[in-house]
Parts: sequence; structure tokens; C-alpha cells
Amino acid sequence: MASGIRDKVAILGMGCSKFGERWDRNAEDLMVEAFEEGLKDAEIGRDQIEAAWFGTAIEEQHVGKSGIPLAMTLRLPYIPVTRVENYCATGTEAFRGAVYAVASGAVDIALALGVEKLKDTGYGGLPQRGRGGLNNLFWANISAPGSFAQLAAAYRAKHRVDAKDLKRAMAHISVKSHDNGAKNPKAHLRNRITESDVMNAPMIADPLGLYDCCGVSDGSACAIVTTPEIARGLGKKDLVAVKALQLAVSNGQEAQFGDWDGSYFATTRVAAKRAYREAGVDDPRKRISMFDVHDCFSITELVTMEDLGISEEGRAINDVLDGFYDASGTVPCQIDGGLKCFGHPIGASGLRMLYEMYLQLSGRAGERQRPAPVLGMTHNLGGFPSQNVSSVTIVGSYGA
Repeated sequence: MASGIRDKVAILGMGCSKFGERWDRNAEDLMVEAFEEGLKDAEIGRDQIEAAWFGTAIEEQHVGKSGIPLAMTLRLPYIPVTRVENYCATGTEAFRGAVYAVASGAVDIALALGVEKLKDTGYGGLPQRGRGGLNNLFWANISAPGSFAQLAAAYRAKHRVDAKDLKRAMAHISVKSHDNGAKNPKAHLRNRITESDVMNAPMIADPLGLYDCCGVSDGSACAIVTTPEIARGLGKKDLVAVKALQLAVSNGQEAQFGDWDGSYFATTRVAAKRAYREAGVDDPRKRISMFDVHDCFSITELVTMEDLGISEEGRAINDVLDGFYDASGTVPCQIDGGLKCFGHPIGASGLRMLYEMYLQLSGRAGERQRPAPVLGMTHNLGGFPSQNVSSVTIVGSYGA
């Protein structure tokens, strides 16, 4: 019977580029920026890496479809490189491949790297995608802000939430994330904002205003993983280990049957339950030290905290407004600024989230550092409320 991957894999090193409008850098430059930091952090040579997983989503815009660009850019030693894509969970998908390879015993040291170069496309948001590539008008009448605005409407109707209370909670989420992002030198947006800024911003898709939406950025992040035994043999102490890594993908039930009401993400609930079981977490509200969730929109973060079982259904608004998820709160969420301040270069986001958890657990997060974190969780959500993929990763101190 499957036993999961708890404590079978340790993070040897991680790297992350500066996120932003990197007009002076191409995708390969960003890959090198993240990889050089990760390799230095791991304190190994590139010839010790035995396999790699390469995450990128809009490949038509920059690197192409194969794993060759990663191998050539980083001068990897003729090792297998697998390119993966899974909507907004692409970075986590690359990490999953590397982690599973090590946990299976197939390789001793593996690399996961994600990158996306979006600002050169000329689009204000993510390029239109469909079954036939870019701009084929499949999903032409759907936008990300519009579909997540429908999530907000469904949530408000189900829980009979006052529109003003929901907007206040969403504003608090955005203000909180910008406060955190202002402390992060690698974030795209480092400006602090006020609740008034959010409430009075131009409307994008009611009730989502400008400051309720994450931006579009260029960026890259990577992780080098191995077994705890090898990590210790290389002189590493206070190991950060993978506790759980779960993925859930929509099967059509949300869109085709009547039991889903549009107010939550079924895939996130399934992935979270599996992850808690794999990690041996019985009460996540007490056990998880911090979260970095897929806050593509402020409403997404609010709903996700219920889907993860941290807030009770219909009560996330209260927890948000009470400061439960603030940097100084009980369980910080988006301690690094989140997608709200980093933007969302798709292939990199999942690994960027893990990078912050890794820094926090290693005690190297600078002025963002939380006291004695034990477990950190990251969450990615790709697609639309009725058709999506959710990933949940839990990392923590080895043996904890």
C-alpha cells in the first residue's frame, strides 16, 4: 500500500529571480539567475544533478516545447530533462517530478525549474489560450476576472454575506499582501496601499477592482532536491523536507452536475485532505505555520482558506478582518506578498511560493521572518472555478 513521500525528500537548495517587467532579460537569463542562486545554495556542482524537470506554460512565447532549452541554457551534463505544463500548477508540477524521482530511488539529486516570460507578448493579461494554441477564440467569451467575479457572487449568495463586508475583507487581503510585498526585494510590486485605494479603484469585474487582481510578470524559480541522508552527507543541517505533495484535477462534475454551487473549489478541498493525510496533519489550523496560496484575485485567497479547512465555511471574512492571516497574525498568508505582489509568471509561481517557505523554515527570510515556523503550505490553482487543477504542497522541518 502506498505510504506517501513524507520526509523521503529534502530540499538541498533553492533559487529565485527578481520578478517584474524584466525587459532587459530573456527567459534564459531568468533561468540562469534562479539556477545560479540555487546551485550556490545547494553547494554542489551541476554535474551532480542527475535529472531535471522544466516547467513553462506559454511555451510558444519564449522557450519552445521541449526540455532542450533548460539543458542548453544551464549546460546540464547530458541528463534527462522533462518539460511539464499543468496550467497555473506548472511550477509545482516540475517540483513533483523531481521529488518523485528522488523518493523512488531513481536518482539521488534532481532539479525542478520553472520560468515564464510574459511581458514581451504585448498582452495586458495572460495570452488567450485554447485547444489549438494562442488566439483561436476557444473560451473567447471567458476572462479570468469575469469568472472569479462569479465565484465572489456565488460565495456571497450561498453564505448571505453583505456586499460591503465582502469588499472590506477583500480590501484587507490586498492591503495585507502589499504590506508584506513591500518587505521583499524580489517582488514585482513593493508599494503599500490603503483600504481606501482598494475600495475606490477602477472596477475590473464587479466586485473585483484593480487592486483585487494580481499582475503579470516575468520570473523564474528553482529547487534542487535529494534524500535526507545525502543532504546530511553533504553537510546540510536543519533540513527542510517535503511532507506532502498532492494534485487534484477537475473531472467535469463541477460543470455538469447540480451538487456544485460555484462558491468553492472542489479540487482544492480534495487535494488538501489528501495532503493533510500524507503529512500526518490532523488539525491544519494549529499545525501549519504559514501559507502561500494562489491569490490570483483577492476573492480566491478568501475562498481558498475555507477550502483548505483553515477557516470555517462562510467565516473566512471574519478571520481576515480579525487579522488571523496578517504577517503578525496567528497563521500568516502570503508572507512574501503572494501573486498579488509577485505577479504570475505561470511556470515559476509554484516554485516561487516554495522558495519563501524554504527561506522561512531555514530562518533566512530577513525582515519577513516568522518565529520558529515548523510547517509551511503552498497552493496553486489553475483554470476556472468549474474546470481547474489544484496542487497542495506541505514542507517542514525534517522529522517534525
